[in-house]
Amino acid sequence: MHDFAPHVAKKRFGQHFLCDKNILSRIVEYVAPRPGDRIVEIGPGEGALTLPLLRAAGGLIVIELDRDLIAPLRARAAGIGELAIVHRDVLEVEIGALAAGDTIRLVGNLPYNISTPILFHCLDHAAAIADMHFMLQKEVVERMAAGPGSKTYGRLSVMLQLRCTIEPLFDVPPGAFSPPPKVDSAVVRLVPLPQDKLPQTDFPAIDRVVRAAFGQRRKTLNNALRGVADADDLAAAGIDPRERAEQIAPAAFVALARHLQAKG
Repeated sequence: MHDFAPHVAKKRFGQHFLCDKNILSRIVEYVAPRPGDRIVEIGPGEGALTLPLLRAAGGLIVIELDRDLIAPLRARAAGIGELAIVHRDVLEVEIGALAAGDTIRLVGNLPYNISTPILFHCLDHAAAIADMHFMLQKEVVERMAAGPGSKTYGRLSVMLQLRCTIEPLFDVPPGAFSPPPKVDSAVVRLVPLPQDKLPQTDFPAIDRVVRAAFGQRRKTLNNALRGVADADDLAAAGIDPRERAEQIAPAAFVALARHLQAKG
Protein backbone atom coordinates (compact mmCIF):
# COMPACT_ATOMS: atom_id res chain seq x y z
CA MET A 1 0.00 0.00 0.00
CA HIS A 2 1.42 3.38 -0.99
CA ASP A 3 1.07 6.44 1.20
CA PHE A 4 0.77 9.59 -0.88
CA ALA A 5 0.71 13.10 0.51
CA PRO A 6 -2.67 14.84 0.08
CA HIS A 7 -2.82 16.49 -3.34
CA VAL A 8 -3.11 20.27 -3.34
CA ALA A 9 -5.42 21.41 -6.16
CA LYS A 10 -3.55 23.48 -8.75
CA LYS A 11 -5.14 26.69 -9.96
CA ARG A 12 -3.34 26.60 -13.30
CA PHE A 13 -5.04 23.28 -14.14
CA GLY A 14 -8.44 24.54 -12.96
CA GLN A 15 -8.62 21.66 -10.46
CA HIS A 16 -11.78 21.20 -8.39
CA PHE A 17 -12.13 17.59 -7.27
CA LEU A 18 -15.62 16.16 -6.99
CA CYS A 19 -15.95 14.46 -3.60
CA ASP A 20 -19.70 14.19 -2.90
CA LYS A 21 -20.51 10.45 -2.91
CA ASN A 22 -24.19 10.97 -3.81
CA ILE A 23 -23.31 13.11 -6.83
CA LEU A 24 -20.67 10.60 -7.91
CA SER A 25 -23.22 7.77 -7.67
CA ARG A 26 -25.72 9.73 -9.76
CA ILE A 27 -23.15 10.34 -12.50
CA VAL A 28 -22.25 6.63 -12.60
CA GLU A 29 -25.98 5.77 -12.80
CA TYR A 30 -26.46 8.08 -15.77
CA VAL A 31 -23.34 6.76 -17.53
CA ALA A 32 -24.50 3.18 -16.78
CA PRO A 33 -21.13 1.61 -17.64
CA ARG A 34 -21.16 -2.02 -18.79
CA PRO A 35 -18.34 -4.57 -18.94
CA GLY A 36 -16.40 -4.08 -22.14
CA ASP A 37 -17.43 -0.42 -22.68
CA ARG A 38 -14.50 1.60 -24.03
CA ILE A 39 -14.68 4.51 -21.60
CA VAL A 40 -12.28 7.46 -21.65
CA GLU A 41 -12.23 9.79 -18.65
CA ILE A 42 -10.88 13.31 -19.10
CA GLY A 43 -9.18 14.69 -15.97
CA PRO A 44 -9.59 11.83 -13.48
CA GLY A 45 -8.03 13.87 -10.65
CA GLU A 46 -7.83 11.73 -7.52
CA GLY A 47 -9.97 8.96 -9.02
CA ALA A 48 -13.32 9.56 -7.28
CA LEU A 49 -15.20 8.79 -10.50
CA THR A 50 -12.44 6.67 -12.05
CA LEU A 51 -12.67 3.78 -9.60
CA PRO A 52 -16.44 3.11 -9.84
CA LEU A 53 -16.24 3.36 -13.65
CA LEU A 54 -13.28 1.00 -13.70
CA ARG A 55 -15.05 -1.43 -11.40
CA ALA A 56 -18.10 -1.54 -13.69
CA ALA A 57 -16.35 -1.59 -17.08
CA GLY A 58 -13.29 -3.68 -16.19
CA GLY A 59 -11.01 -1.34 -18.13
CA LEU A 60 -10.64 2.42 -18.50
CA ILE A 61 -8.50 4.97 -20.32
CA VAL A 62 -7.83 8.24 -18.49
CA ILE A 63 -6.27 11.45 -19.80
CA GLU A 64 -4.41 13.37 -17.07
CA LEU A 65 -2.05 16.32 -17.46
CA ASP A 66 -0.89 16.65 -13.82
CA ARG A 67 2.03 14.23 -13.32
CA ASP A 68 1.64 14.39 -9.51
CA LEU A 69 -1.72 12.60 -9.78
CA ILE A 70 -0.57 9.68 -11.92
CA ALA A 71 1.24 7.42 -9.41
CA PRO A 72 -1.50 7.74 -6.74
CA LEU A 73 -4.16 6.99 -9.36
CA ARG A 74 -2.32 3.90 -10.61
CA ALA A 75 -1.94 2.67 -7.01
CA ARG A 76 -5.63 3.20 -6.19
CA ALA A 77 -6.71 1.34 -9.33
CA ALA A 78 -4.46 -1.67 -8.69
CA GLY A 79 -6.52 -4.86 -8.54
CA ILE A 80 -9.76 -3.14 -9.62
CA GLY A 81 -9.36 -3.28 -13.39
CA GLU A 82 -7.11 -2.41 -16.30
CA LEU A 83 -6.27 1.31 -16.19
CA ALA A 84 -4.46 2.96 -19.11
CA ILE A 85 -3.15 6.46 -18.34
CA VAL A 86 -2.47 8.99 -21.10
CA HIS A 87 -0.27 11.68 -19.55
CA ARG A 88 -1.01 14.61 -21.86
CA ASP A 89 -3.07 17.74 -22.34
CA VAL A 90 -6.45 16.50 -23.66
CA LEU A 91 -6.36 19.17 -26.40
CA GLU A 92 -3.29 17.40 -27.84
CA VAL A 93 -4.79 13.90 -27.68
CA GLU A 94 -6.13 12.32 -30.87
CA ILE A 95 -9.34 11.19 -29.17
CA GLY A 96 -10.59 9.30 -32.21
CA ALA A 97 -7.45 7.12 -32.15
CA LEU A 98 -8.32 5.91 -28.62
CA ALA A 99 -11.42 4.27 -30.09
CA ALA A 100 -9.16 1.77 -31.90
CA GLY A 101 -11.81 1.17 -34.57
CA ASP A 102 -14.63 0.98 -32.02
CA THR A 103 -16.57 3.86 -30.41
CA ILE A 104 -15.66 5.42 -27.08
CA ARG A 105 -17.74 6.85 -24.26
CA LEU A 106 -16.31 10.08 -22.84
CA VAL A 107 -16.73 11.08 -19.20
CA GLY A 108 -15.17 13.94 -17.27
CA ASN A 109 -15.29 16.69 -14.70
CA LEU A 110 -13.80 19.17 -17.17
CA PRO A 111 -11.45 21.97 -16.04
CA TYR A 112 -13.72 25.02 -16.28
CA ASN A 113 -10.99 27.32 -17.59
CA ILE A 114 -10.71 25.32 -20.86
CA SER A 115 -14.07 23.53 -21.05
CA THR A 116 -15.19 25.19 -24.32
CA PRO A 117 -11.99 24.30 -26.25
CA ILE A 118 -12.33 20.72 -24.92
CA LEU A 119 -15.94 20.52 -26.17
CA PHE A 120 -14.91 21.72 -29.65
CA HIS A 121 -11.97 19.29 -29.63
CA CYS A 122 -14.37 16.42 -28.82
CA LEU A 123 -16.67 17.53 -31.66
CA ASP A 124 -13.78 17.07 -34.10
CA HIS A 125 -13.80 13.37 -33.13
CA ALA A 126 -17.59 12.96 -32.82
CA ALA A 127 -17.68 10.11 -35.37
CA ALA A 128 -15.71 7.93 -32.93
CA ILE A 129 -17.78 8.87 -29.85
CA ALA A 130 -20.92 7.02 -28.65
CA ASP A 131 -21.80 9.50 -25.90
CA MET A 132 -20.34 12.07 -23.51
CA HIS A 133 -21.19 12.78 -19.87
CA PHE A 134 -19.50 15.94 -18.61
CA MET A 135 -19.52 18.07 -15.49
CA LEU A 136 -19.29 21.71 -16.49
CA GLN A 137 -20.01 25.17 -15.19
CA LYS A 138 -23.83 25.44 -15.08
CA GLU A 139 -23.74 28.59 -17.20
CA VAL A 140 -21.88 26.67 -19.96
CA VAL A 141 -24.48 23.86 -19.91
CA GLU A 142 -27.23 26.50 -20.22
CA ARG A 143 -25.44 27.98 -23.24
CA MET A 144 -25.03 24.54 -24.83
CA ALA A 145 -28.76 23.77 -24.59
CA ALA A 146 -30.09 27.30 -25.32
CA GLY A 147 -32.43 27.88 -28.27
CA PRO A 148 -32.79 30.86 -30.62
CA GLY A 149 -34.14 33.96 -28.89
CA SER A 150 -32.34 33.22 -25.63
CA LYS A 151 -29.64 35.59 -24.39
CA THR A 152 -27.37 32.60 -23.71
CA TYR A 153 -27.76 31.23 -27.27
CA GLY A 154 -24.50 31.59 -29.17
CA ARG A 155 -21.76 29.90 -31.21
CA LEU A 156 -21.41 27.06 -28.69
CA SER A 157 -25.17 26.35 -28.82
CA VAL A 158 -25.29 26.28 -32.63
CA MET A 159 -22.17 24.21 -33.27
CA LEU A 160 -22.98 21.64 -30.58
CA GLN A 161 -26.65 21.29 -31.54
CA LEU A 162 -25.70 20.61 -35.17
CA ARG A 163 -23.58 17.65 -34.03
CA CYS A 164 -25.25 16.27 -30.89
CA THR A 165 -28.40 15.94 -28.86
CA ILE A 166 -27.86 17.80 -25.59
CA GLU A 167 -29.54 16.77 -22.35
CA PRO A 168 -28.81 18.70 -19.13
CA LEU A 169 -29.12 16.09 -16.35
CA PHE A 170 -28.78 17.79 -12.94
CA ASP A 171 -27.17 20.71 -11.11
CA VAL A 172 -24.29 20.36 -8.65
CA PRO A 173 -23.60 22.90 -5.86
CA PRO A 174 -20.08 24.23 -5.15
CA GLY A 175 -19.91 22.30 -1.85
CA ALA A 176 -19.70 18.99 -3.74
CA PHE A 177 -16.09 19.84 -4.69
CA SER A 178 -12.77 20.30 -2.98
CA PRO A 179 -11.87 23.14 -3.21
CA PRO A 180 -15.36 24.51 -3.98
CA PRO A 181 -15.55 26.51 -7.23
CA LYS A 182 -17.12 29.97 -7.16
CA VAL A 183 -19.90 28.85 -9.52
CA ASP A 184 -22.67 26.26 -9.73
CA SER A 185 -22.01 23.23 -11.90
CA ALA A 186 -24.16 20.86 -13.92
CA VAL A 187 -23.89 17.42 -15.51
CA VAL A 188 -24.84 17.12 -19.17
CA ARG A 189 -25.19 14.25 -21.63
CA LEU A 190 -24.25 14.69 -25.29
CA VAL A 191 -24.98 12.05 -27.93
CA PRO A 192 -23.44 12.60 -31.38
CA LEU A 193 -26.04 12.54 -34.15
CA PRO A 194 -25.92 9.72 -36.73
CA GLN A 195 -24.29 10.53 -40.07
CA ASP A 196 -27.63 10.94 -41.89
CA LYS A 197 -28.77 13.62 -39.41
CA LEU A 198 -25.65 15.77 -39.81
CA PRO A 199 -25.62 18.84 -42.07
CA GLN A 200 -24.28 17.92 -45.51
CA THR A 201 -22.09 21.00 -45.39
CA ASP A 202 -18.49 21.51 -44.38
CA PHE A 203 -18.37 22.27 -40.60
CA PRO A 204 -15.49 24.78 -40.86
CA ALA A 205 -17.62 26.70 -43.41
CA ILE A 206 -20.58 26.72 -41.00
CA ASP A 207 -18.33 27.77 -38.12
CA ARG A 208 -16.91 30.70 -40.12
CA VAL A 209 -20.44 32.07 -40.63
CA VAL A 210 -21.54 31.42 -37.03
CA ARG A 211 -18.36 32.90 -35.55
CA ALA A 212 -18.76 36.08 -37.62
CA ALA A 213 -22.48 36.38 -36.81
CA PHE A 214 -22.00 36.08 -33.05
CA GLY A 215 -18.73 38.06 -33.06
CA GLN A 216 -20.87 41.22 -33.14
CA ARG A 217 -24.13 39.85 -31.76
CA ARG A 218 -25.69 43.26 -31.09
CA LYS A 219 -25.54 44.20 -34.75
CA THR A 220 -28.02 43.11 -37.40
CA LEU A 221 -26.74 40.21 -39.50
CA ASN A 222 -26.44 42.55 -42.49
CA ASN A 223 -23.76 44.46 -40.53
CA ALA A 224 -22.26 41.62 -38.48
CA LEU A 225 -21.63 39.51 -41.61
CA ARG A 226 -20.21 42.34 -43.73
CA GLY A 227 -17.39 40.86 -45.79
CA VAL A 228 -18.75 37.32 -45.28
CA ALA A 229 -22.27 37.55 -46.75
CA ASP A 230 -24.45 40.31 -48.17
CA ALA A 231 -28.21 40.93 -47.96
CA ASP A 232 -28.84 38.85 -51.11
CA ASP A 233 -26.95 35.90 -49.62
CA LEU A 234 -28.97 36.15 -46.42
CA ALA A 235 -32.23 36.32 -48.36
CA ALA A 236 -31.21 33.29 -50.45
CA ALA A 237 -30.79 31.35 -47.18
CA GLY A 238 -34.21 32.51 -45.95
CA ILE A 239 -32.74 34.90 -43.35
CA ASP A 240 -34.01 38.43 -42.74
CA PRO A 241 -30.88 40.67 -42.89
CA ARG A 242 -32.40 42.88 -40.13
CA GLU A 243 -32.38 40.04 -37.59
CA ARG A 244 -29.59 39.41 -35.09
CA ALA A 245 -27.57 36.20 -34.74
CA GLU A 246 -29.37 35.15 -31.55
CA GLN A 247 -32.68 34.95 -33.45
CA ILE A 248 -31.42 32.49 -36.10
CA ALA A 249 -31.92 28.72 -35.81
CA PRO A 250 -28.93 26.40 -36.42
CA ALA A 251 -30.46 25.10 -39.70
CA ALA A 252 -30.53 28.64 -41.15
CA PHE A 253 -26.79 29.08 -40.50
CA VAL A 254 -26.25 25.78 -42.34
CA ALA A 255 -28.35 27.03 -45.27
CA LEU A 256 -26.29 30.23 -45.44
CA ALA A 257 -22.96 28.36 -45.31
CA ARG A 258 -24.19 26.00 -48.05
CA HIS A 259 -25.29 28.92 -50.23
CA LEU A 260 -21.91 30.67 -49.79
CA GLN A 261 -20.02 27.47 -50.66
CA ALA A 262 -22.11 26.90 -53.80
CA LYS A 263 -21.53 30.51 -54.80
CA GLY A 264 -17.80 30.04 -54.35
